[in-house]
Amino acid sequence: MVLLYDPTAPRRADPGGKGEKLDSLAGKVIGFIDNAKPNFNHLVDDLARLLVAKYGVKSVIKRRKRSASVPAPEEIIEELAGECDVVIAGSGD
Repeated sequence: MVLLYDPTAPRRADPGGKGEKLDSLAGKVIGFIDNAKPNFNHLVDDLARLLVAKYGVKSVIKRRKRSASVPAPEEIIEELAGECDVVIAGSGD
């Protein structure tokens, strides 16, 4: 007998569409979810400085997944959804 395991994570429910378009990033809180691949943290650090300096972003919250192969933990999703105006999920390499 052969056992097969599905390596994919279960799908989350559809969040219900797109968020509202922002007219400006000034005064907004931006979140980043780092997928744990090499070098994304360097890109996010540079982007955070640029967003604050050039676009008036109030603050940047960065969270890192434990692995690129799994979804972000629910705690991270809830935290960023509650605190951020925009969240960007990124990939490195």
